[in-house]
Amino acid sequence: MKKQLYYGAAYYPELWDEKTIEEDIRYMKEVGINVVRMGEFAWAKMEPKQDEIDMSFFANIIDKLYENGIETIICTPTPTPPIWMTHGHPERMYVDADGTVMSHGARQHICTNNPFFRERSRIIIEAMSKAVGSHPGVIAWQTDNEFKCHVQECMCATCKELWHEWLREKYGTIENLNKAWGTMIWSEYYHDFQQVPQPYKTPFLHNASLSTAYRMFSREKIAEYNDEQIAAIRKYSDRPITHNTSRGFALDNERLFKNLDFASFDAYPHCDQYNQMILNYDIWRNTKKGKPFWVMETSPSHNGHLHGYQKPHRNGFLTAEVVSAYAMGAQGFSYWLWRQQRTGCELPHSAILSTWGKPTLGFDNVVNAEKARKDIEPIILETKPSQAELAITYSDRAKAFFLTESLEKIDYVQVMEKLHHMVMDMGIHRDLIFEGGDLEGYKLLLTPFMPYVSDEYLNRAKAFVENGGIWIVGPLTGWRTGEHTVHTDAGLGRLEKVAGVETTYIYSMTGTEARGNAFGMSAPLGLLSAVFEPKGAKVMGTVHGGVTPGLAFITEYKIGKGKIVMIGSTPQGEEGKAMMEKIIDHYACEAGISVRVNATQGTIVAPRHGKDKKVWVIVNMDGKGGSVEIPQPAFDILKGQTIQPGILNIGSYEYRVVEF
Repeated sequence: MKKQLYYGAAYYPELWDEKTIEEDIRYMKEVGINVVRMGEFAWAKMEPKQDEIDMSFFANIIDKLYENGIETIICTPTPTPPIWMTHGHPERMYVDADGTVMSHGARQHICTNNPFFRERSRIIIEAMSKAVGSHPGVIAWQTDNEFKCHVQECMCATCKELWHEWLREKYGTIENLNKAWGTMIWSEYYHDFQQVPQPYKTPFLHNASLSTAYRMFSREKIAEYNDEQIAAIRKYSDRPITHNTSRGFALDNERLFKNLDFASFDAYPHCDQYNQMILNYDIWRNTKKGKPFWVMETSPSHNGHLHGYQKPHRNGFLTAEVVSAYAMGAQGFSYWLWRQQRTGCELPHSAILSTWGKPTLGFDNVVNAEKARKDIEPIILETKPSQAELAITYSDRAKAFFLTESLEKIDYVQVMEKLHHMVMDMGIHRDLIFEGGDLEGYKLLLTPFMPYVSDEYLNRAKAFVENGGIWIVGPLTGWRTGEHTVHTDAGLGRLEKVAGVETTYIYSMTGTEARGNAFGMSAPLGLLSAVFEPKGAKVMGTVHGGVTPGLAFITEYKIGKGKIVMIGSTPQGEEGKAMMEKIIDHYACEAGISVRVNATQGTIVAPRHGKDKKVWVIVNMDGKGGSVEIPQPAFDILKGQTIQPGILNIGSYEYRVVEF
């Protein structure tokens, strides 16, 4: 890829005639589109009948685009296998947990583990790579499209066979599995791996170990399929490869991106949900450390399908969204979609151009956002995002655990969004990192809502503390083993000894009238909670009322140069939010976090730095305007004027670039 900021859209030339394509290219140049993504749903165009592969249509489109200064991200078409692959072959189709076999149509209707499908995927991808993989207009590849967006764990016969192989490889003997899962309960004991069921619907609930294991099996298999696609592309092309993922899909994104070259994601929040986009920037920036990410899909106005649609963005929001993306580490920003689709199931979805070739509701906002891209491009290219000093662990494995054991209907994605939003509003620059993420450079580590803490993670976090870091553990962390069972050595297993506590009870405090007193504040406590007796740790918060008054729910324990802080229960409501803010603020100050700003809610600051400069990109995201405290004399790069220390007012969806 060139050293530039890319601005693009998803394009489906297979749906339009030559005259329309020429019109599209003319409009793209007018809008400022310099890259398109295409091919992900076009298998029937590339291979209308088995072994009749013809890539000339797409090769010609790539030629035309390149001649007009527009580059291409080419996608493998595997989410929509053609009818010749599925008709009359129910054994190849995806089967859900109720036993329903999918029919041809929409996408993701086939099982990605089916051997015939895998082989045909390899064949079409290698043919694509050979035909266009070295084309100068192709700057990158995208595998498939939104793995596991519409489906979760498949229950077909192929998956059953692979499931048993996976279990055999993981456990070695059936006795090891029986011991790990505790299958003497409810007479679940197995004599052979072939007897272990898939988690089809059952009269009550499956063993937690089985349910979570099957989720992790499915996530590993889709990652293996992604690896096969990478290998097929690599046979003839050296262009970087990504996948357009999402936090909401049934994936282990850390594993999925292991062998990919850069991260990209799709997200469709409306303008009042701007915090969700900031969270995405904070996590995908760190997925492939040191490499820019891409916003591969988001709407120019609103998303929609046959069953509904969102409200449109307010005028000006796109500019704020685009600027904040580039400022927080994106190299590319791409809309879905270029020209509104006249057929299919996403008819109400917004686009940049209408089906009849006229500018749409979002057109002017797309143009204005492109002007902003040009404004900030020189600054973005000569700087990079500053290292955050606070890291929050984000775990797709934790999400799988909560899908199995949701307790009080806990939605992992939502509780992490809520925590992130709180930290963001506190003005603390933060990173979200996966479980295996590098802890170097951080001063404060938060590990919330992570039922299982592996020995590998615990050892790295302990070393982080010994070297001077502060590790806040919880709430709702460490109460399950890796097999999704209850610890038998201690309430929180090995974590307790490391943290200098002994867990007395683990139970739900919701509805017990328990309150927590900590840091001069009081708040109701709820959700599954652990209460402690200190074993060397210092009590920082105690329970009042309820059924366990006087026991600790917050402790801190010094190890080496740092300390571990245990939060055993979740503060609730507005009082609880204020308490959590106080806790994080206290330890952020103690850790010496310096990358922090004082801004009104709805206005964000993206700190960046270059060889001899420190820059803040300031963006109002809520459309209400706001202000930021400027701590020292600075220079407004875009306005060309000096800024004195004090309060800098920011208008509705305004962006400023301030150099110190």
